[in-house]
Amino acid sequence: MSKSVLCLLLVISVLFSSCIPTQDLIYLQKKNNSDGETKIAAVESKPYRLQTNDVLSITIKAIDPKLVAIFSPSGEGAAAGKSESGLYFDGFTVDDHGNIRIPVLGELNVIGYTLDEIRVRVEKQLLAEYFNKEASIFVTVKLAGFRYTINGEIGGPGTKTLFQEHVNIMEAIANAGDITITGDRKAVTIMRKTPTGVQMQDLDLTDINVMKSPYFYLQPNDYIYVKPLKQKTWGTGKTGIESLGTIITLLSLATTTFLLLKN
Repeated sequence: MSKSVLCLLLVISVLFSSCIPTQDLIYLQKKNNSDGETKIAAVESKPYRLQTNDVLSITIKAIDPKLVAIFSPSGEGAAAGKSESGLYFDGFTVDDHGNIRIPVLGELNVIGYTLDEIRVRVEKQLLAEYFNKEASIFVTVKLAGFRYTINGEIGGPGTKTLFQEHVNIMEAIANAGDITITGDRKAVTIMRKTPTGVQMQDLDLTDINVMKSPYFYLQPNDYIYVKPLKQKTWGTGKTGIESLGTIITLLSLATTTFLLLKN
């Protein structure tokens, strides 16, 4: 076999090995090659239980607004909580002991409770100590935005806040500018803080069965890390055109160097 043929085979092998396959870029593929309708079982979503540093938005309403004004942390009432900055200053932050401080009601331990459980507790305390049933009080308890952090091979890394109750991994990535072409969609790491410690799980976003994972739907304060593909460290290019251009440049440089040394 001649040297030219060996060089050609080497160029072709490098070209194909350095390119990123299309299968590594497409989300939610049917890996079993089935052309029929795919049915995914519903993911069992557990209600979120509060942790320290969570910020709550608690709104209390009644027939007479003046009766509930004393329970608001600011004179502006619920209007102050419509912006993210308003929720930061006038929301109810869970301290290191798991408590929040509500005007008049005092301290309330909320660590490990769900939002619905806190709403019921506040309503019961208000009815038992300050109101009767004719007051028709209405309590709303929400998180001050769904916050998560995403880093790595992503278009817009950083801490993001979405004002919705449920967020899945696909929505979180789309909100952060999508995974770059050099990001590994087959091993996106989710780091989740729990009362027993930090849990880590890798998700293959190219497989449609990822929707069955309990980590497909995020929880507040989740951390997402997108690893780089090995092609990024090689530096030969992300596509066939880029790889071919890199190889041609290297061959031209080697030829020029050889001719200069020969002369």
